Amino acid sequence: MKVLVTGGSGFIGSHYVRNALSQKHAVLNVDVETYAASDPALLERWFEGDYRHDKIDICDKDALQKAWLDFAPDCVVHFAAESHVDRSIKTPHDFVATNVLGTANLLAVGLDYWRSIKPDFRMIVVSTDEVFGSLGKTGHFNESSPYLPNSPYSASKAGSDHLARAYYQTYGFPVITTNCSNNFGPNQHKEKLIPTIIRHALRGQNIPIYGNGQNVRDWIYVSDHVSALDMILAKGVIGEQYLIGGENELNNIEIATKILFKLKELHPSPNITKSEIEYVEDRLGHDFRYAVDTTKLQTQLGWELQFSFNQALEDTLLWYVKNTDWALS
Repeated sequence: MKVLVTGGSGFIGSHYVRNALSQKHAVLNVDVETYAASDPALLERWFEGDYRHDKIDICDKDALQKAWLDFAPDCVVHFAAESHVDRSIKTPHDFVATNVLGTANLLAVGLDYWRSIKPDFRMIVVSTDEVFGSLGKTGHFNESSPYLPNSPYSASKAGSDHLARAYYQTYGFPVITTNCSNNFGPNQHKEKLIPTIIRHALRGQNIPIYGNGQNVRDWIYVSDHVSALDMILAKGVIGEQYLIGGENELNNIEIATKILFKLKELHPSPNITKSEIEYVEDRLGHDFRYAVDTTKLQTQLGWELQFSFNQALEDTLLWYVKNTDWALS
């Protein structure tokens, strides 16, 4: 199979590309390589097989179309996005440009391609549970939950999701939308929460935690996310939406405490013993809790989590300990 992956140099996208290549698929990675792109030397080791990278901004429709037609994919998996909430608060227009206009370009090019060249083509638009807003202490998001985004990031991803749905409803375009909870694993960008905790601990610095640290997220190992996308690509119903989660809710204090405890065990260091949690000014519009119901994905497609949280976290920490130069950069 020939798979066009947008954002394949990013955290989740790079794990997806690596998995696709391991299955002997041909992969075209369309990625403009922003600050959030993975270390090229790492990707060179990971990406073995029939692989090609085109440094293209998905906001450049002409360049995107040229690469697309030249590669002639069987499917597209769309990861490319600006994804950090804090940055979206500072520069919201960048998020609208990439996440809304970029998706609009992909859908427009895909529609022409599907109609004129490849009628058995399909696309997955990879999104986030943040589009549904904030939960209280109970309940879960599901595929019927209303969209109530609370940050420029989540609003821009909601816009992307709505465009995908509209292309299916209007044109019958073969697109599926997925919404996943918080990912973690090797090679995640340092601005995200778990790498931030690890980096500060390895340096012996205090770990910054927003507000009172009680904000709750559902954590999923990136490899489980990738396996879900594989299954959805193969068996998912066109026009449907699937929620993907790790069934592992932790507040920010709990995740920081777990990482500190495990790091002291895996990597005894005077620095780590110096690290303490430091509460900092809360993020603007900080959502209290996210949690997703994966019943549809499990019952209709037969997906199951493959990794326990504790083992996945230990594997992740070991990767950062073995790659301290990268982790501390």
